[in-house]
Amino acid sequence: MAQVSPREGRQRKPIHLAAHFPGVNNTTVWSDPESGSQIDFDSFVHLAHTAERGRFDFFFLAEGLRLREHRGRIHDLDVVGRPDTFTVLAALAGVTDRLGLVGTINTTFNEPFEVARQFATLDHLSDGRAGWNMVTSSDAFTGENFRRGGFLPHADRYRRAAEFVTVAREFWDSWASDAIRPVDHSGAHFEVRGTATLPAGPQGHPVLLQAGDSADGRDFGAQHADALFTLHGSLDAGRRYYADVKARAVAAGRNPDRLKVFPAATFVLGDTPAEAADRARHIRLQQVSGPTALAMLEQVWQRDLSGYDPDGPLPDVDPVDDPTITQGRVRHGDSKALAAEWRARAEAERLSIRELVIAVTSRQQFVGTPAQVADEIDLHVQSDACDGFILVPHLTPRGLDEFVDKVVPLLQERGAFRTEYSDETLRGHLGL
Repeated sequence: MAQVSPREGRQRKPIHLAAHFPGVNNTTVWSDPESGSQIDFDSFVHLAHTAERGRFDFFFLAEGLRLREHRGRIHDLDVVGRPDTFTVLAALAGVTDRLGLVGTINTTFNEPFEVARQFATLDHLSDGRAGWNMVTSSDAFTGENFRRGGFLPHADRYRRAAEFVTVAREFWDSWASDAIRPVDHSGAHFEVRGTATLPAGPQGHPVLLQAGDSADGRDFGAQHADALFTLHGSLDAGRRYYADVKARAVAAGRNPDRLKVFPAATFVLGDTPAEAADRARHIRLQQVSGPTALAMLEQVWQRDLSGYDPDGPLPDVDPVDDPTITQGRVRHGDSKALAAEWRARAEAERLSIRELVIAVTSRQQFVGTPAQVADEIDLHVQSDACDGFILVPHLTPRGLDEFVDKVVPLLQERGAFRTEYSDETLRGHLGL
């Protein structure tokens, strides 16, 4: 039974939902017979159509600029193939009517004019449904795919990102009703003198999303983003994060209601709580196979652990300092401290390598009957732990179908989720 929301007696917040199309990740179960291609256009279309049928706010497309490598070779436990974001979203604009189309585009290895032009084009093609998930990269491995290569220190990547967004906005704002104003910008990262090649789209600016949980990332998002994509899943952690970023928005001189918060979440449904729990355990074992568990541990130990049994105890060797063991992944920070933390947890809870990796890599997950899942989602939103969720199905492309068929109608019955679209644009869907 869900807890009583602290918003009882107050006006209910609308729930916002988005559908995440997976790229390279540890959520998708590619070994399942129901799993399809993650590069066939039919897969993109099916998930987008399902999300639109469920009256979701937007379709969210992740992107990576290089395939990850592990121990010197392409990581074959990942899903390979990362199509170009703008191409996919432009194609989806022609087969959807109201669904927002959000793409992840990097501010470290692109240029403001180019990105501003591409998003303005997408906004026109979609009649105002474009959104940009702004990400940064300090990864020299990814940079090798680009002429200038290299990477930026952590603080500098956000300085570049902030200036990048500033210049993009100047291009979007440069077409007035009576004239085209040249953009003339001189800064630490960009020297730009030119003009936009088309007017801004129907939204003026695309909706801006941002993912990043460091202090710099939170400040950047609070200053520049319309919505934040987070990994904070538990109710208490969500409330702390929500209060923190809203306060940062106020400090930046913004209305906090104009900054939406979207944690990522998975879901598993069953006719009974026990059935849902059994399904969830089975899915996690599919997501974290023995080789996957060892590969995840190798990222922290930074050494070859292929000789260890994934269903046995943690290695009796210490981590080493070899950051090249895995290329293209987010770093874990202090590997030795994390390894000590994981070892202590494994010993205290008597966990094997695989069981530990399952425990430490689990994200927010709603498990239960459709009614229970609807209750929990509503509770998080009404409790100011978030404004909605970006749902990450474990199957592509049909993993969202069950949620739309069974949970969405219950959210609609509660009066917290739309039964029809009332706006044309993504900005309108989000109440921005």
